[in-house]
Amino acid sequence: MSMQYVIVTGMSGSGKSTAVNVLEDMGYYCIDNIPPELIPKFVDLCSRSGRIDKAAFVVDVRGGDFFLQLQDAVQELKELDIDVKILFLDSQDEVLARRYKETRRKHPLDEQAGGSFERAIRLEREMLVSAKAMSDYHIDTSSYGLNDFRSRMFSIFEENEGDHMNIDVRSFGFKYGVFGEGDMVFDVRCLPNPFYIPELKHKTGLDPEVSGYVMKFEESVDVFKKMSELIEFMLPLYEKEGKSQLVIGFGCTGGKHRSVTFAEAIGKRLKEKGHKVRISHRDIEKH
Repeated sequence: MSMQYVIVTGMSGSGKSTAVNVLEDMGYYCIDNIPPELIPKFVDLCSRSGRIDKAAFVVDVRGGDFFLQLQDAVQELKELDIDVKILFLDSQDEVLARRYKETRRKHPLDEQAGGSFERAIRLEREMLVSAKAMSDYHIDTSSYGLNDFRSRMFSIFEENEGDHMNIDVRSFGFKYGVFGEGDMVFDVRCLPNPFYIPELKHKTGLDPEVSGYVMKFEESVDVFKKMSELIEFMLPLYEKEGKSQLVIGFGCTGGKHRSVTFAEAIGKRLKEKGHKVRISHRDIEKH
């Protein structure tokens, strides 16, 4: 029986509890705030009992000094040839501050930070550097609603059970915040903007008139060609490293015209070449 193990970590207030709820809905046995050194022991128990085939563990700074053992625990599992994936959740500082203000909860590092929330966030980010670097999946929940977040989780942990790498192509608007999830992120704000064409302003890159306008310029065609060549060159390298989920982002100013056009075009090209691709648009409905 193939076992599936997920370690959920990341910033306090970034949505780890919600992630666990989704994983439970997907059949994972979830344990919150477990000391990392106990994870290999639990995995061994699962292997011997044969009664649990999916398990997820939440490990974060609430564990204090125990959290520092995460890297050793992951290394121990990998040496035993056990497949474990790390999901890292993050959010912009101002979003974390708003969420904590709404819930009126105290940050786990409040005492170390002398009661300063801003300092607590800085301390936590420093503690999470290695965990973020080790992560297989990175979700920035700043702009996600609950349904969007559930969909993203399902796209990773349900669609990710095949042998081939899944590619998530997304558009976004820089005015609504940077795209922190991308493994590869392209800025297409250098291209002609349909926003300034009255009849195109309120349409999107999903409309043929808009995509046709963007791609009628020689520089757009050249950029598309070079981006496609780079992406296609990089994909086998990511697969060789064992990456099972790749996120490619395209950003323009508002996330409605140029970025959508390129996300759709690149996604279509990758699908035609036989890749498993999901295309989505973060900010297309925003004004």
